[in-house]
Amino acid sequence: MKFRNVSVPIMIVAVILMFILPIPDLILDILLSINIMLSAIILLNTIYLKDALQLSIFPSFLVFATVFRLSLNVSTTKLILAEGRAGKVIDGFGRFVARDNPVVGFIIFLIIMLVNFLVITKGAERISEVAARFTLDAMPGKQMAIDADLNTGLITENEAKERRKNIQRESDFYGAMDGASKFVKNDAIAGIIITFLNIIGGLIIGMVMKKMEFRDALQNYIVLTIGDGLVSQIPALMISVATSFVVTRAASESDISEDLVQQVFSNPKVLYIASGMSFILSFFLARIPFLVLSGILVFVAYKVSKREQKDIKQEVEEEKETQISEIRRPESVISLMQVDPIELEFGYAIIPMADINQGGDLLDRVVMIRRQFALEMGMVVPIIRLRDNIQLNPNEYVIKIKGVEAARGELMTDHFLAINSGIVDEEIEGIKTFEPTFGLPAVWINETQADKAEMLGYTVVDPPSVVATHLSEVIKQYAHLLLGRQDVQLLIDNVKQNYPVIVDELVPKLMTVGEIQKVIANLLKEGVCIRDMVTILETLADYAPITRDTDMLTEYVRQALGRSISNKYLDNGKSAVITLDPELEKIIMDSIQRTESGSYLALEPGIADNIINSVSKQIQRFVEIGQQPIILTAPVVRLYFKRLTEHVIPNLIVLSYNELDSKLEVQSIGMVSV
Repeated sequence: MKFRNVSVPIMIVAVILMFILPIPDLILDILLSINIMLSAIILLNTIYLKDALQLSIFPSFLVFATVFRLSLNVSTTKLILAEGRAGKVIDGFGRFVARDNPVVGFIIFLIIMLVNFLVITKGAERISEVAARFTLDAMPGKQMAIDADLNTGLITENEAKERRKNIQRESDFYGAMDGASKFVKNDAIAGIIITFLNIIGGLIIGMVMKKMEFRDALQNYIVLTIGDGLVSQIPALMISVATSFVVTRAASESDISEDLVQQVFSNPKVLYIASGMSFILSFFLARIPFLVLSGILVFVAYKVSKREQKDIKQEVEEEKETQISEIRRPESVISLMQVDPIELEFGYAIIPMADINQGGDLLDRVVMIRRQFALEMGMVVPIIRLRDNIQLNPNEYVIKIKGVEAARGELMTDHFLAINSGIVDEEIEGIKTFEPTFGLPAVWINETQADKAEMLGYTVVDPPSVVATHLSEVIKQYAHLLLGRQDVQLLIDNVKQNYPVIVDELVPKLMTVGEIQKVIANLLKEGVCIRDMVTILETLADYAPITRDTDMLTEYVRQALGRSISNKYLDNGKSAVITLDPELEKIIMDSIQRTESGSYLALEPGIADNIINSVSKQIQRFVEIGQQPIILTAPVVRLYFKRLTEHVIPNLIVLSYNELDSKLEVQSIGMVSV
């Protein structure tokens, strides 16, 4: 065990023992000297601070310093009252300040004590309270700003974690300073009480017990009390000033000395005016000091003015050199080659929706989309880049997936969108349009019409909700394209933390990360949640030795996830579905062609057209009765039937019998045939 690991507990125990045990004069002088110099070191450290968190130990040190100083006070009080002496440090302080006049020394001591208690300690305590309250109040805003910077790509995940950590540390620090400042205040009060007790107790002991004259007792005990008080109050004063510096210190790239010179003495106009004021005062007050000060201020103002002119000239030259070098330097194209996974571009009229300072909450909604998608689909959505585009119409927005436009829409930022869901009793006046996500008929209405529209059966949403819903659906549609090998590796690593055996068995012995990525992409393409990665990886580990065909492995995984898939689309009651004619299933199975690279469906064009037409008719029947069309097929046929229909009917739900939960009941009310 290293000494520094036990040094602090040893010091704490020693300080506690000082309250009880007698301390020899020499050791007491050494401890008093250490107390003074330790306070000076802390004060000087606070002057050179650039950020309050650089001295995060300060609240704890404040408590220790206060207890240490009080233990010294108790030890010196015991010596003063019991033996009429307290070592050379206290005696020297008392005689130097009092100068053989106890009244003068006592008044000076009172002034120092009152300044420390009423001015510095009170001010530091109030600032600590305000700083703690405002720091806590500002935490949500700072967290939102970090999330906004993270979503716009200005910072990385690691930088965001570090900023959040600093915010938490800052909150803890100022909260601790608020409590620790009470120690400083009460220490000053204790110093005043101890001083008066020393004087009264010293006079009683000197006159009654030691039979001293009043004058001699007063001379001896007041000098010692003044010395004792000064030895306690001067370190306390330095600690109080240090506390004030810490709680009033704003984050800066330089220390207090540099900031003082740069911010107070950097304006030559101010210095010239102050010099003139000093010159005028020299005629009415002490002439020489004010004249000298006036000359110094003029000289400093002249130097500052010259330096400003030099800096301005240098900045102009550097700017010209930068422009010339930018013109001469060949364009760096590497940054232009970077493609963002998801981009949301918008015209200038939509900018207020994304600007927190203007009350926009679009960034917050983007954060919620990523969280919601992680919960619903089990996938971490990449950073969504938000940027304005002057080439778009003012109210227009475009959603891009990997640099390619995936969807667009237009908003009326000062209106609400009333969507007709098919149960509207009466149409409402407004600007007719279509809801951009699902293409439903809608009307842009004023805010005053919102309540009326809801009463008529419309679904009323604000413009940010329109964009957020559209963006969410586009992400779901293209989730399989957004999931890369690196994302899959992160998912595997997350499973490995709690289920290392599964991962070690599967990767890389049976499957590569790329093959797992293809399986998961197939699941996402059909809207299957991948949160249950343990079941997915276990199923792959079971069937990967049998086949390396990722499409077949996807089917096995779907069957393993059957409960969650069927419960997503089917009700607990009896659900209506569309089945396939057994003859059609036989035709599809006979048309499957298997090769080394995989399998595919080879149907005659005429048969394929007949199947699509039959499916369309059945879907139309379900739409007319207000139900979601669901196709139910044999397990072998499901994949190929889905591929056959996905280009014409992309959102059609196709399930296999093996994916149904045993507790669910289904009823076929339609059949697809050739």
